[in-house]
Amino acid sequence: MNTTSNQTGNWLDANGGVFIAGIGLHPYQFPSETPYTALGLTAVRAALADAGLSWPAVQSAYVGTTSIGMAAGRVMLRHLGSTGLSVTQVENASASGSFAFRQACMEIATGISDVVLAVGVDKHGDGRRAANKDGLDRLSETATIPAVKFGMMARQYLRERGASVAEMANVAVKNHANAARNPFAQFRKPRTLEQVLASPRVVGDLTVQQCCPRGEGGAALILVSGQAIRRLGLDVRRCIRVRASTAASERPETRYGESAVDLVQLSARAACEQAGISAKQLDLLELHDAFSVEELLYSEAIGVCDPGEGARFLAQGHSQIGGRCAINASGGLIGMGHPLGPTGIGQLAEITRQLRGEAEGRQQPHARWGMAHMIGLGSVSIAHVLSAD
Repeated sequence: MNTTSNQTGNWLDANGGVFIAGIGLHPYQFPSETPYTALGLTAVRAALADAGLSWPAVQSAYVGTTSIGMAAGRVMLRHLGSTGLSVTQVENASASGSFAFRQACMEIATGISDVVLAVGVDKHGDGRRAANKDGLDRLSETATIPAVKFGMMARQYLRERGASVAEMANVAVKNHANAARNPFAQFRKPRTLEQVLASPRVVGDLTVQQCCPRGEGGAALILVSGQAIRRLGLDVRRCIRVRASTAASERPETRYGESAVDLVQLSARAACEQAGISAKQLDLLELHDAFSVEELLYSEAIGVCDPGEGARFLAQGHSQIGGRCAINASGGLIGMGHPLGPTGIGQLAEITRQLRGEAEGRQQPHARWGMAHMIGLGSVSIAHVLSAD
């Protein structure tokens, strides 16, 4: 283990450090009649039970959601009892849950609170984006549709890297296989390469099974300060430390698709620097694979493999569970699902489970370091690094 992760100046080391003490999820699923309160509270109750804490111990809550409406968090959490805690709602597209978690980390590190809930919950909403309401005329009606952008990026990636459509599609094969072993995943069926390629085409070279589903679900984390672990009688061996939290937003791009990749690289490098490790030391990486090409692009940008080596890294088994760095062991967005608000928190729950050695059926051996990385509509980016000790 690299001991430089305790370097002076890491704001996460204040208040004895920031730890994840409890995790909980409601399985991701296709849209249903289940109220969002049931989705979210299932996750919160599971996280409390996992941490061994009661609801009154929670001093503050951050709720990541995109499609439910105003004050969703307070409406949901009052069913656990009105304790007077602070509740803050956070929206940042696909990264909403990730940013809710970052706010919770800040509250712990500054000493404002010792026990904070970060929860993500969402139902499938109308999908209306601010980018479509900015009052500007567009050259194309598809200009703000992510599938179109990533379809074009996929075509560019394959051409420049000399990779094949089948090599890109193998991202989905791997992630569907991982999801089949995850009881919280929306898709629980492994897919062959032939099935992935034969599924209906969405845009360009991207087929349905290379694109993530939209759905609903819930994910929750209980964060505690290092100083509170002993006071609360928690099991320190199951408390996973947060070593880095970094965020960024897009810069001007000089070529198509460059800003999203640069954004991923910027936030991931900053997170590794804050944690005191190199990207190649990561044992686990959960990243935004809403479209299969993203995993290839971002594994290179984050640095778990060298530039131009994303497809080869996958083909050689290095990103499989048991490989050098298990990428999207949960199944990723393609396999586990992408309910938006919960997605980033679900990534962190997966890494926590893995670092505890509790990911039965999909455990990455000897995992010590993990990164959860999310983007929101290609415009915002956020990375967290966790360690087992």
